[in-house]
Amino acid sequence: MARVQLYVAAACTVVLALAAPSLAGDPDMLQDVCVADKASPIKLNGFPCKADVTADDFFFAGLKNPGNTNNPNGAVVTAANVDTFPGVNTLGVSMARIDYAPGGQNPPHTHPRATEIIFVLQGTLEVGFITTANKLFTKTITIGEVFVFPRGLVHFQQNRGKGPATVIAGFNSQLQGTQAIAATLFGAAPPVPTDVLAKAFRIDNKDVDEIKAKFAPK
Repeated sequence: MARVQLYVAAACTVVLALAAPSLAGDPDMLQDVCVADKASPIKLNGFPCKADVTADDFFFAGLKNPGNTNNPNGAVVTAANVDTFPGVNTLGVSMARIDYAPGGQNPPHTHPRATEIIFVLQGTLEVGFITTANKLFTKTITIGEVFVFPRGLVHFQQNRGKGPATVIAGFNSQLQGTQAIAATLFGAAPPVPTDVLAKAFRIDNKDVDEIKAKFAPK
C-alpha cells in the first residue's frame, strides 16, 4: 500500500510540473521595491536592495534626447534598464530609446531574457525577426505603429526613410541582455577560433581574420 501511495504521489508531482506555466520574464518580486545597490560587493542573480531609497531612484531622464548615431551602424541604443535605472530592479520591466541615422541599422541581435516591443516615434523602419525554423517575419513600420520581437529570437531594425528615425522599446525584464550576432562571433575576447568561424560560414580563414579586424575589442 505504501508503495502504491508513493507511485501516486510521484505521478502527481510530474503532472503538476508539466502543467505549471513556464516563466518567460523575471521572477516575481517579494517586496514593494528593491532599488538596486550597484555599489554592493554582493554578487547574486540580480542586484541587492539599497537601504536609503528616494523618489529619484524611480526617475530616469536619459531617454529625452537623441543618442549619437555617428558610428559604423548609424544607430544607437539608450537603455533604461537596471544598469542605468536602479529603480526597475526586481520589477521585470525596462525600456530603451533607439535612434537611427538615415540608412542606420540596429544589426541582427537577440535578447535572451526578454520579449521586445517597439513604438515608432519618427521615421520609417524595416523590422523583422527569424524563428528557430529559419522563417523570416518582416514589416515596414512608421510613426505610431508597433511591432513585437519574441524573446530570444534574432531580430533587426533598419531605417528605410530619408531622415532620422526613433523608436521606444519596452522589455519584460529589468535587464534584457543583448547579443549582437556579428560582434559576438567576430569580436569575442578571447576570440572564437578562426577555423570554427570559417567552417560555420563556409568562407576562408583569411576572410574570417579580415572580418575579425573590423570587430576587434577596443
